Amino acid sequence: MELQPRYIVRAVLSRRAPSHPGNKSQDSGIAEMEELPVPHNIKISNITCDSFKISWDMDSKSKDRITHYFIDLNKKENKNSNKFKHKDVPTKLVAKAVPLPMTVRGHWFLSPRTEYTVAVQTASKQVDGDYVVSEWSEIIEFCTADYSKVHLTQLLEKAEVIAGRMLKLSVFYRNQHKEYFDYTREHHGNALQPSVKDNSGSHGSPISGKLEGIFFSCNTEFNTGKPPQDSPYGRYRFEIAAEKLFNPNTNLYFGDFYCMYTAYHYVILVIAPVGSPGDEFCKQRLPQLNIKDNKFLTCDEEDGVMVYHHAQDVILEVIYTDPVDLSLGTVAEITGHQLMSLSTANAKKDPSCKTCNISVGR
Repeated sequence: MELQPRYIVRAVLSRRAPSHPGNKSQDSGIAEMEELPVPHNIKISNITCDSFKISWDMDSKSKDRITHYFIDLNKKENKNSNKFKHKDVPTKLVAKAVPLPMTVRGHWFLSPRTEYTVAVQTASKQVDGDYVVSEWSEIIEFCTADYSKVHLTQLLEKAEVIAGRMLKLSVFYRNQHKEYFDYTREHHGNALQPSVKDNSGSHGSPISGKLEGIFFSCNTEFNTGKPPQDSPYGRYRFEIAAEKLFNPNTNLYFGDFYCMYTAYHYVILVIAPVGSPGDEFCKQRLPQLNIKDNKFLTCDEEDGVMVYHHAQDVILEVIYTDPVDLSLGTVAEITGHQLMSLSTANAKKDPSCKTCNISVGR
């Protein structure tokens, strides 16, 4: 049975969340009746990015008097505040007494990758509209899940709409400071090492804080067909021929679609050598793209030569999941400017953008 939460119009509108397990209501508008069983041994299961199932045990005494369940849901980081007044998180939910477990679903108050606390009351609605209630249950903590492949496919489809026409490319490139490349040569045997992706982009992205890889860019300037001379990340650039990273021996995955309160949008793609740990990670979590036919980044053979194209109207951030030896390319100083304002390091996604958001937690 699925619970589609709504506000408790009369009885709970002025309620405070339980300050500790077993705390009774202090509202004059709700009568208390100890005979109603108190929920205990609460279980949370089937957790997604915007839903969960909840069940509990309770004594059979007066069980037939229960008409409703009251659920108090709060983001863990603010559990001591009165979240009923929070404009984004309506936390007091009511459901008719239905067989357990029941599903709580709602993208307007549940966000992915977020820790919550939950407590439950049983209630009996009276003829005058008021409720008699049990004591609150103990407080349980849980964390919502990442976006599933279904949610990422929705993001993918939205990104395809604005990707634009395809332009040719010949190299992938990575901008960094000189010290970064010096350290790589001295401490990592001349090989760029994968690192854990930061928390930039969609809050529900399953690759943030989990997938290890190396960020590369591939966008080109329309008039030259070459990488732009400016850089958000450093004045030194490692360039590597596209076929060294992206070829029929690699798989391509869609990772994310986001913006940072700006007109331009970013698409994160993942390139993983077939059968590698990164490939296995992505295969379970991300939509896979046809390397010859997709809207973002393609590689195909023409007259015996590999030809590469990228989408013109989105900024591609490409994550390669294996180490890359610097000897496979070149490192040189750029002639343009270092534009730190364009950095996406730990950038937060604009939750109000209609172009790159879907109808689940942001």
